[in-house]
Amino acid sequence: MELTENIIVPEKAILVCLNTGEYDPDVSLDELEELAKTAGAEVVARMTQNRPKPDPATYIGSGRLEELKEFCEANEIDLIIFDSELSPSQQRNIENFCDVRTIDRTTLILDIFALRARSGEGKVQVELAQLRYSLPRLSGKGIALSRLGGGIGTRGPGETKLESDRRHIRRRIHSLEEELEKLEQRREIHRKRREKDGVETVAIVGYTNAGKSTLMNALTDAGVLAEDKLFATLDPTSRALTLPDGRKVLLVDTVGLVRRLPHHLVEAFKSTLEEAVSASLILNVCDISSEEYAEHLEVTNNLLHELGCEDKPIISVLNKCDLVPFMDDIPVIGKAVKISALNKRGLDELLETIAKTMPPTRMTVELLFPYNQGGLAAKVRADSVVLEEEYRADGVYLKAICDIQFLNKVQDYILPTSK
Repeated sequence: MELTENIIVPEKAILVCLNTGEYDPDVSLDELEELAKTAGAEVVARMTQNRPKPDPATYIGSGRLEELKEFCEANEIDLIIFDSELSPSQQRNIENFCDVRTIDRTTLILDIFALRARSGEGKVQVELAQLRYSLPRLSGKGIALSRLGGGIGTRGPGETKLESDRRHIRRRIHSLEEELEKLEQRREIHRKRREKDGVETVAIVGYTNAGKSTLMNALTDAGVLAEDKLFATLDPTSRALTLPDGRKVLLVDTVGLVRRLPHHLVEAFKSTLEEAVSASLILNVCDISSEEYAEHLEVTNNLLHELGCEDKPIISVLNKCDLVPFMDDIPVIGKAVKISALNKRGLDELLETIAKTMPPTRMTVELLFPYNQGGLAAKVRADSVVLEEEYRADGVYLKAICDIQFLNKVQDYILPTSK
């Protein structure tokens, strides 16, 4: 018996970009290439076409499409990836003419999302986004998909295979929407429970591959997957974090962002991103070693604005400062902290900044509990930061940093020097 090893050969892909002057095509293609590599493709070449606007039928024009076909045949290309979203007719025309499977930027991102999803909610969100995107692109190929339903009583015009597929997809979309709604209701219950218990949250948001998961691991030892790939983390992760002033907060890692993220993808993952909406503070993490770090910050800020987070306190976290030789020369605007999550540099300053920026929920007070109120003194020791403790003739004296909600319950024991 002879055993053979199955070797997975990556698909050979060519990237195609239409330059209409709206954005830098080289920068956008660099990001598309990283997306393609993350999905497992081998990028062989890149093609850019300059046009004032896309061609309605072929997107890049018939002459350029002919060149693309010749290149694909000469280099045995398996996959054509377009940097923008194609209409169903454009995708079909390009695919039929070149005889090579053709996808666009959105399809590629959805494929990576499907690869990375781990939780039940993440998988539901991915499938829902994929079905919504594929429904208008579902088309028959001549007679092959025009079969009747078949069986006695169904002969005649009947239902074609294409119509049947569309009906099944719509039914599945409806089922997924109901399932996602239940998951969102459960998440909302958890949020309200945290608010009732006085649990404050800090959300980590930012561009994909900026180092959010590495920062999460550095601060909390969360053990979150951290790879040098786009969308390494898709499902949100929550971990407890103790601040320098003794406050305990919930640190939440969220899905990464990219430029020109299609609106329906944002909608599909809104429940994940809504962790930022309910957060007390937002950390906008960016890769300072990237030449486009300013644009990355702007992309994230624009999305936060769309979600209604403009009134939330935001700290810009400039990560990967160890890769920038002249880090001290970079100007810092507003509340920003320079760190290296990988080397754990600047984390103490970041924690101090978080503590100062968080809405005040704790204050330093002096308390004097009678000896018959030992339970309250024990609660202060357990839940607060005790700075001084002394046993006096009239009771237990404590100087501590306490939660304001707790202080409302023990007002009678707060010494006048604290008020």
